[in-house]
Amino acid sequence: MPSKKPPSAPAKPLRLLSANIQAGSSTRAYREYVTRSWSHVLPNGKRLNLDSLAALAEPYDVVGLQESDPGSLRSGFTNQADYLAERGSFPFWSHQPNRRISRIAGSGNALLSRLQPTEMLDYALPGRIAGRGVLMARFGKGAQAWDLAITHLSLGAKSRMLQLGFLAELLSDSPRLVLMGDFNCDFDAPEMRALYRETVLAPPGERICTFPSWSPQRCLDHVLVGGMDVLNYQAVPAAGSDHMAVAVDLALPR
Repeated sequence: MPSKKPPSAPAKPLRLLSANIQAGSSTRAYREYVTRSWSHVLPNGKRLNLDSLAALAEPYDVVGLQESDPGSLRSGFTNQADYLAERGSFPFWSHQPNRRISRIAGSGNALLSRLQPTEMLDYALPGRIAGRGVLMARFGKGAQAWDLAITHLSLGAKSRMLQLGFLAELLSDSPRLVLMGDFNCDFDAPEMRALYRETVLAPPGERICTFPSWSPQRCLDHVLVGGMDVLNYQAVPAAGSDHMAVAVDLALPR
């Protein structure tokens, strides 16, 4: 009698994290936006926060960052994505600088990954004020390929409408897709409808609030998934940032 082939072990879930890191600053109350306003132009105290963020990111396979400083006065002229990749032992990383205020401050999206991307792209987003973008990565090949997009949308609803329309068109052909970031709106806001209509992305199965981190009341940060099963979805503290991070476990496509 031929021996039966033992069943294959289930694939290890893919662990993703999305975090607005506030350029390494620490804010634990509304009053600190005033009392700690110096942290938006000076590097003091950010190294400890970055070390805590690196420890947070280390267990994850892929991490998307928003408000990551590419190297300015407020970061001690340190590229924060580079620093976090090294401290968290991520072999692959990329950064999309979107906004720079002279040499005082800079901000952008970033990717830290233990998986090697097969393609990297970045785009500027439309809006009344320039300085927003989307960083894209493709992982795998053929039927197993999946796409990741990292973004940080505008504060104004009209600009978000333009940006989400752009993203809906850009991502419309991807059968397996993750879009993560700080959306500055709830996942069921009216401007989000085009995204769900034109892409495989679906709203999260549960509402988790992420802002402000010390007493979350607004649901601004999301990881939207299409074409893959979500196994876990939760908010986790992101060192001293004023936003909670969002952690997601996904079943890898077979």
